[in-house]
Amino acid sequence: MMVAVVVLTAIGLVMVFSASSSLADKRYADSAYFLKRQAMHLGVGVLVMLALARLDYGRLHKMTYPILVGTVVALLLVFIPVVGHKAGGAYRWVNLLFIRLQPGELAKLALVFYLAYSLSSHQDQVKSFSRGFFPNIAVACVLTFLVVLEPDLGTAVTLMALASIVLFVAGTRFTYLGAMGLLALPVLGLLLFKVNWRLERMLTFLNPWADPKGTGWQIIHSFLALGSGGFTGAGLSASKQKLFYLPEPHTDFIFSVLGEELGFWGVSLVLGLFMVVIWRGIKTALEARDLFGTYLALGCTLVIGLQAFVNVAVVMGLLPTKGLTLPFISYGGSSLLVNLACVGLLLSVASHKGKRA
Repeated sequence: MMVAVVVLTAIGLVMVFSASSSLADKRYADSAYFLKRQAMHLGVGVLVMLALARLDYGRLHKMTYPILVGTVVALLLVFIPVVGHKAGGAYRWVNLLFIRLQPGELAKLALVFYLAYSLSSHQDQVKSFSRGFFPNIAVACVLTFLVVLEPDLGTAVTLMALASIVLFVAGTRFTYLGAMGLLALPVLGLLLFKVNWRLERMLTFLNPWADPKGTGWQIIHSFLALGSGGFTGAGLSASKQKLFYLPEPHTDFIFSVLGEELGFWGVSLVLGLFMVVIWRGIKTALEARDLFGTYLALGCTLVIGLQAFVNVAVVMGLLPTKGLTLPFISYGGSSLLVNLACVGLLLSVASHKGKRA
């Protein structure tokens, strides 16, 4: 797993520079602007990963509620003008001295910790509604609601998917999960069809060529990038779609640039590395010494795996456009930090094996 993560982050640094150099030169007169910042984020993330990997994850059990409360406070701070930072019409960042964090990313880790703590503490009651289902889904709904207010529907859906999968694996009654899904449908429909720009995204997903120079511009140029890459790719730095055709090519749609420059084989390598991380993460969860470690490892694996799946599916036109980055590859400090923290926790669980408690 560690080898796969190292290779993915190395590919990420190369692709961030390749995809962003023209944009960075135009905006900041420094072609390496985004590369320098990503390298700084990576340095901090590696330190966090190594610290968590050396720590016995069992000692984090008592940190569940402080992490959860701190995340809720951070999600509320985004709406305070002095502290919160608005970009693209959304309040998704918090300015803390020299650091800008995205609390929506931290919410994933907070939810993983809470679910691991709650489910391992009440495993004998996991099938009950009052102890095994309601408290867990209530916490997930609170975090999801705060993220929706930013607004960030992509992260909100990821949080609910994460909670649902962990609860299902833990043994929660399927009837509870099914009822929750039915209740969520009208809410999701309201969020999608009562907001103009989200409705436009849905219509674009169904037929991007209906407005090729408007709402369909981004996904069509993503298709062009992937299609023109062929088997071997155009070569590093040879992408044409990154030259102001793909908006923000170093973040959400960096996989398109990767496909254009590295081709089918490069895309296959990246997807294969993600499969290795997911496989080793699931193996770690199955071999954990206790249930807290099992659910913690499962949750961390889902944080990485779900986001990678959604990002790649969006870039390939299999899902409507969402503002989710590709783990370890896309530019973004908060995302990289959280994903490396997840790797650190997985390494901690893997290195502290023992008789299951």
